[in-house]
Amino acid sequence: MDWKGLLHNILHLLTYNPKEPMLFNTALFVYVFLLLLFFYQFVYHRTRPRVLYLTLFSLFFYYKSGGLFFLLLISSTVIDFNLAKWIYNSKTKAKKTAMLIVSLVVNLGLLFYFKYTNFFIQTVNDLHLGHLDPVNVILPVGISFYTFQVLSYTIDIYRGQLTPSDSILDFGFYICFFPHLVAGPIVRAVNFLPQIHKDIVLSKEEVGQALFLIITGLIKKAVISDYISVNFVDRVFDNPALYSGWENLMGVYGYAMQIYCDFSGYSDMAIGIALLLGYRLGINFDLPYQSASITEFWRRWHISLSSWLRDYLYIPLGGNRKGKVRQYVNLMVTMLLGGLWHGASWNFIFWGLLHGGALAFEKLKDSIIKIPKNFFTRTVGVILTFHFVCFCWIYFRAKTFTIANQVISQIFTQFHISVAGQWVAGYTYVFVLMLAGYLAHFIPKSIHTLTENKLTQAPIFIKSLIIVMAIWLVIQVKSSDIQPFIYFQF
Repeated sequence: MDWKGLLHNILHLLTYNPKEPMLFNTALFVYVFLLLLFFYQFVYHRTRPRVLYLTLFSLFFYYKSGGLFFLLLISSTVIDFNLAKWIYNSKTKAKKTAMLIVSLVVNLGLLFYFKYTNFFIQTVNDLHLGHLDPVNVILPVGISFYTFQVLSYTIDIYRGQLTPSDSILDFGFYICFFPHLVAGPIVRAVNFLPQIHKDIVLSKEEVGQALFLIITGLIKKAVISDYISVNFVDRVFDNPALYSGWENLMGVYGYAMQIYCDFSGYSDMAIGIALLLGYRLGINFDLPYQSASITEFWRRWHISLSSWLRDYLYIPLGGNRKGKVRQYVNLMVTMLLGGLWHGASWNFIFWGLLHGGALAFEKLKDSIIKIPKNFFTRTVGVILTFHFVCFCWIYFRAKTFTIANQVISQIFTQFHISVAGQWVAGYTYVFVLMLAGYLAHFIPKSIHTLTENKLTQAPIFIKSLIIVMAIWLVIQVKSSDIQPFIYFQF
């Protein structure tokens, strides 16, 4: 036996490689997760060993995904566990508020340093307010997600809506649980902590549902999103002037499907993996492109973030309780900060302002005119909403305003429908996958539910066959390099 080779492989498995992070869509994760499941059967029926086992694995997963930043995660966990205790035990409102402010400063301060320092420096330089050199800062994976998660915990305790956990292990498990750690969903402590001490009981249907979510999520990500991204969308947004208006429009439609399949695919896999381990996370996407308004879109898209922004930003700002004008301002501020949450760029801020403006406009419109609700008005609403969302995605995807404006200019000035046939012929697989993605998305929700129920109740042979077919499909169409999830950068 080649002991040196075996030792080398083990060390490679245990060591972080920034060029090969452990993602849900990698073979390494599949092998490691199967190993996790094998040993899980010996501890899942006992709370403490189970929590410790999953916490240690979650820290290992984060280390393999983001390196030594797992130490920052541990530090944040220890700090906020104690701050939450102090908030709860403080006898006066002033002391509670002071401890909450400390929590906000620590968590938002870390987020600002890692995510927005160079954006701030660049803004100062662009406005000629001084000359600052950029800082070499590496963004910790998932910091935006677990920061919001921690803040919801301390704020809920401050509001008296939650009792702090007595165990730092339980709290650490809530923060570090690997399915949602690096790209959501953003999980509330009030929903997760009560599950920790419950017995793990999974029905046959729940196991089938978990497998269904994992498989569909993998297909969304590795088949649809990655293929249309690498083979078409990235090319258009890298240099839109090289492509006709039709091709730019298809690039925009392609990106709308790419980001949905990428992010909802991750969420599906995260929810499915958590369910296999006995923990239930909330739905994060609900067929958002079927929305007939921007308000409805944000009830269906990235539900954990939109509900967080509503509960911890929009409502504390006053919501709709202080008059119409104040409501519109609150919507704009909330979505502006929601855009900034996605990244340190004026493009993201502008994207947030566009959505905030649309939400305010809808509130104003609804106060002036009541549009009858029927099939025709809903269809028109879905079409208009989808295209507004696509327009906003241009600024979200483009690296600069110049590129975004080039895409829009090409669509409106160089639109030649005559190239449609050539485009379909030249990008046949891209066209087929985009079409399949949109057809699957726009079929009635009842059919989605029926399909999921049929598959979850299918015999084990059928489930095994579907898994094999899904893996085969992923292998056939996957790109040569593993494509990271889009929301890892946030």
